[in-house]
Amino acid sequence: MAATKRIYMDHAAGRAVDPRVIESMLPYMRSLYANPSSVHSFGQEARQALEEARANVAELISAERKESIIFTSGATESNNAAIKGAAYRNKDRGTHIITSSIEHMSVLNPCKFLTTRGFKVTFLPVDQYGFVNLKSLEEELTDETILVSIMYANGEIGTMQPIKEISQIVHSKNAYLHVDATAANGQVPIDVKNEGIDLLTISSNDMYGPKGVGALYVKEGMRIEPIIYGGGQERGLRSGTEDIPGIVGFGKAAEIAKKEIQTESERLIKLRDKLIKGLLAPIPYSFLNGHPNKRLPNNVAVRYSFIEGEAMLLSLDMMGVAASSGSACTAKTLEPSHVLRAIGLKHEEAHGSLLFTLGKQNTEEEVDHVISMMPDIVKKLRAMSPLTPKDLK
Repeated sequence: MAATKRIYMDHAAGRAVDPRVIESMLPYMRSLYANPSSVHSFGQEARQALEEARANVAELISAERKESIIFTSGATESNNAAIKGAAYRNKDRGTHIITSSIEHMSVLNPCKFLTTRGFKVTFLPVDQYGFVNLKSLEEELTDETILVSIMYANGEIGTMQPIKEISQIVHSKNAYLHVDATAANGQVPIDVKNEGIDLLTISSNDMYGPKGVGALYVKEGMRIEPIIYGGGQERGLRSGTEDIPGIVGFGKAAEIAKKEIQTESERLIKLRDKLIKGLLAPIPYSFLNGHPNKRLPNNVAVRYSFIEGEAMLLSLDMMGVAASSGSACTAKTLEPSHVLRAIGLKHEEAHGSLLFTLGKQNTEEEVDHVISMMPDIVKKLRAMSPLTPKDLK
């Protein structure tokens, strides 16, 4: 039987495009369709839109100039471009890279690939909240270290890293810092100059822009090797005809985020904290993943003992609620999330995790509705589980 009420709380996996963003994109699909590299007036109209979008994205992260923004096909490409590009360009200086054990797979896999090309990679441990061990970072940095890649915030557990402190440590050894800000951009203020970031990955869809568009911030004076060669677009760092409708939408999403980030974050934090309390307080053997305060405004990562997250997801889905059990990019594997394992959870604990990520469309009424249904879902699943203690059945 189909649910009469549908609630979407999986915004870390995908978001609706803001209607204002769609409106900004339409002219570049209908009439302003010229190639921005063309010298005629049609092409120059597209070029102007491209550069205005670049300026909006630069302003969102307080970049020193708009030319620091290189448009890509998304966060995965930006992460690959940053890590491989910095490694290849600076190989004469050293071959050591440092990252953390809870990075997105689009950071971990390029790092692992580079180990097959003569580079050495250190994967830093994290504590029970997901914070990078700063002492370990200091100890692992050597004169051979050329790049450190640490995410701004983790999309699965919500924990936000002390990027400015990390930057100071990294730069004390003359290494470069790459930050994957995919989960954080548009939700919290990011200032690449103040925080000392050399390379920054951001994504359009993670702030209500279109999918398939992202950007890499490259600090002035920073040099990376291109990983896509062609006609020399995007300062030669990312060849290929630019997706003007997508980039215009990205720019509009950045403009909106810049104006609304404070009020929307405050609203989401209230909903987040109410949902966390409502999901944990009435249910025994329930826990929060990630730090209780230093977390993304929209992230509600919880876990319940004795039951499987997948079973909870199916139960929620039948009742019209969309959530997840971790990163959508790793949802096809039966293995528990590498992030949850890295913060010290056992396999059975990690498998009992559930992730709600809130967005613009979510209301307090929806939060209350989810809170009201979770105790029954957990109780029914625990009654069927052979792991559940008798006193809970």
